[in-house]
Amino acid sequence: MPENNLPAALTDETIISKIYYVREQKVMLDRDLAELYGVETKVLKQAVRRKIIRFPEDFMFEMSKEELEDWRSQNVTSNPADIKGLRYSPFCFTEQGVTMLSCILNSERAIAVNIQIIRIFVRLREMVSAHKDILLKLEQLERKVTVHDQDISMIFEALKQLLTPPQEPRKRIGFRRNNERDNG
Repeated sequence: MPENNLPAALTDETIISKIYYVREQKVMLDRDLAELYGVETKVLKQAVRRKIIRFPEDFMFEMSKEELEDWRSQNVTSNPADIKGLRYSPFCFTEQGVTMLSCILNSERAIAVNIQIIRIFVRLREMVSAHKDILLKLEQLERKVTVHDQDISMIFEALKQLLTPPQEPRKRIGFRRNNERDNG
């Protein structure tokens, strides 16, 4: 499939900016996918509804009204045009749902966009996997530092005790001469 079937401004960054976290999953919204595929949102939704059996809950779900309000407050800019398509709860497509869309939207552009989206999802997964090792090492280092901090605190406490003069006079140690016994 030639790359020239993609819209001119369709960069990886453009696609990544359209991936959101909803219900602790990476998803893309129906309106964003429709824009990328060059179709109207209602056309995309109608196609999905006609083949709804292809979209189980782990492939696609509809945002609840509460999720939509929360999402709007966190993600929608002050640009009123950006609210377009958000009058109704959007369909949220997981990576598998985006893949399934290629089965019901057969235009060359939709297929080319889908391939690019899937490649980005794969790269994101690889990045997370690669960074898990780093996160694990940081957690181990943090645990070590915490233990060392406790050890260092104990050392400073012992040093303070050694440097603080005793509260009561200490008895002298050693032999006493006869004249010292009478004075001490």
